[in-house]
Amino acid sequence: MAKSEVTSKKVSSAASKVLKSKTATKAEKSVAASALTQTGSPKETTSKKVASAASKILHDPKSSKEAKSVAASALTQKTKKK
Repeated sequence: MAKSEVTSKKVSSAASKVLKSKTATKAEKSVAASALTQTGSPKETTSKKVASAASKILHDPKSSKEAKSVAASALTQKTKKK
């Protein structure tokens, strides 16, 4: 079952900045796109592949503040196994 989390307006704005950035990595853009698809839909969840990329972004000191914010949001929207 999907979690009832959705991406906030603040994080959506950060995701948009990441997608427009010329210096953002492919992984950062993938996570940003995933977060944007979850903006208005609580039924959407983060895939394992995107969650893995988000985790790497959070651990990368070179990642921007916006990319880390988006990555954290994407991870909160991952369906947890019980």
